[in-house]
Order: sequence, then C-alpha cells, then structure tokens
Amino acid sequence: MLYAGSSGFSYPSWKGGFYPADARPQEFLRLYAERLPSVELNATAYRLPSQEQLERWAAQTPDGFRFAVTMTRRATFFGRVEGVDEFCRRARAFGDRLGPIRIKVQQARDDGFLRLLLDSLDPELAVALDFRHESWETNDVQARLDEHGVARVNALEGAAAFRYLRYRDPPYDEAALAAEAERLRPLLVDGLDVYAYFRHEDEPTAPGYATLLLGQFRA
Repeated sequence: MLYAGSSGFSYPSWKGGFYPADARPQEFLRLYAERLPSVELNATAYRLPSQEQLERWAAQTPDGFRFAVTMTRRATFFGRVEGVDEFCRRARAFGDRLGPIRIKVQQARDDGFLRLLLDSLDPELAVALDFRHESWETNDVQARLDEHGVARVNALEGAAAFRYLRYRDPPYDEAALAAEAERLRPLLVDGLDVYAYFRHEDEPTAPGYATLLLGQFRA
C-alpha cells in the first residue's frame, strides 16, 4: 500500500483550494481523510495530545487510514531516552489507524544511545528513525536497525516491512512524480508499505502532490 499524504492537515490557508471555502477547522481532518490515505503529525513532537483526542481523530477517518506520528522531541533530546515507552503506549490510542512512529535523532552518532533507544521501543509498532547527522550514515548502523525491524527515513533499503519517505524540496512537476512512482513501484510489488509525505506550504501543494503521486498507481 502507498500511504501518500502531507505533513499536517489543519491549515486554514488550504480553504478554497483543498478544502471547501466554508469548511470549519473541526471538519479539516474528515475532509482530508476523504481524499488521502495518511497524514504525518508533527505537532506531536512538542506535545502528544490526550488519549481522548487521539481517539476522536481516529474516529473521523475511514478504515485503512493511517496516522504517522512524530515522537515528542524531549524523549530523545541531548542523547537521553526518556518516556519512549509512554509515548508508544499513548499512540496506541489510534488503534488500527496508527501508522509508523517517526523519531528524530538530532545528535551525532552515539552507539550507546542507539542501543538504549532500540531496546526501549515496542516491537509491535512500526518505527522509523530520522537521523539528522551524517555520522549515522554507515552500514553497521543499518544492520542494527534491521535487527529490530526499524526503518530509516528516506532509505529504500532495509529489513523493515515498510519505507518512510519525506519530500522536502518542492516544487514537483508531473514528470518528477511519475519518476518517483517508478522508483517506488518495486517496493510495493515486493509487498512493502510505503509512507510518503510532502512538506506543508501555505498553498495546498502538499496534498496536491500526494494526490498526483497516488494517481500514478491508478492509471
């Protein structure tokens, strides 16, 4: 399955474009989920909403929809690992709507931190690590992720049962999205789920790109 969407959904500037001009904020998620199969939540990096809020969000989406959730940054800030298990437990409130949990790793390589983080993860949940420092770009780090079934953001290789891609460099024309579809097609044929999210902009370009990318597989 290709779960293409945008990074976020609650943008009033999308009214009159992706959303109807008279749409109310409380309707945004329902309207979004009628057209796209997944959304990446980044606000959760600052504060994870209550279990009740997550359940309400899940209830506004159809069967098969997936939320990709960014782990709160304080859980791994400055090389510490605190509250990872609590975050994972809370995220389960999404039920069968829960997609991958994305964990940003800002610091340079620290093998002790990585070992502690991987050992703290719920093995039943899909997790993707988003390394921001080039020192992590080594084969032995990938091997450790593979042992735990954890994906690396923007990597097409690995032992995880899914891939997690973030598109941060718009604009994307139709030719570029067609080329990207061809790059992703072998992964889907091999039975992997692919989560693909386009960066939010004031105009509703992100959901437009996601729609076009999905359309490459419906033609």
